[in-house]
Amino acid sequence: MQLASTTDMDMSQTESTTAAFLESHPKLLGALFMALVLLTQAGAAAGAIAGTTAGP
Repeated sequence: MQLASTTDMDMSQTESTTAAFLESHPKLLGALFMALVLLTQAGAAAGAIAGTTAGP
């Protein structure tokens, strides 16, 4: 009995395919990294603003 078809990829094949794609597109890798950095800083700034509320 075969549980998975031959067209399905397991996690290691997906990771190696993604790694190979990013190796061939280094500018995209840089853009993804910068997006991650900017989203991280924006989340920290939003948390700081939401944490300090002026009350009566």
